[in-house]
Amino acid sequence: MADGTLEGASVIVVLLLLVVGYLLGSIPFGLIITRAAGLGDVRSIGSGNIGATNVLRTGRKELAGLTFLLDALKGSVAVWIGMRWGIAAASVAGFGAFVGHLYPVWLSFKGGKGVATYLGVLLALAWPVVAAFALVWLAIAFLTRYSSLAGLTACLMTPIVLFLFGENIVAALFLAMTGLVFWRHKANIERLLAGTEGKIGAK
Repeated sequence: MADGTLEGASVIVVLLLLVVGYLLGSIPFGLIITRAAGLGDVRSIGSGNIGATNVLRTGRKELAGLTFLLDALKGSVAVWIGMRWGIAAASVAGFGAFVGHLYPVWLSFKGGKGVATYLGVLLALAWPVVAAFALVWLAIAFLTRYSSLAGLTACLMTPIVLFLFGENIVAALFLAMTGLVFWRHKANIERLLAGTEGKIGAK
């Protein structure tokens, strides 16, 4: 960050973008939606997190889909706000939203696992790579029937593809975000290694 700016944004603006992104990302849509639908606290079932996958365990596919959409939108909106000051500033805002989703202050820093917000940030910063993400996810899910493995593989591929396209700033952002996705999925990884992870469609 030369002479106190980041692509035309002052240090104060960059910090504000980080905070605004975090506050957007920390909105717990999964919890809000399930409570509004009269289903109680989604954290009391399944994995205990607030993401779309856990909302799906309520049996309400439409609520899970809405949760996924809104969680993704948090990341996209944060990036769009930051775009006024350039790609690097937008990346900071997107990262803030992603971290806010993982660790929302309102819920004692216990949030979702991040894939939907990850995709929302990716859509706003490099939308063509979303197609590659989807193809990888679908291929791994079809071959293994492990949703978690499909998501982790697609996330692992994302910064590689971005580096190959020469999007170095965005690739560095997604490298960091991918590391956090893997950290948040450590229990899933342990179950995958043990062969006890639940498969798509399994009762």
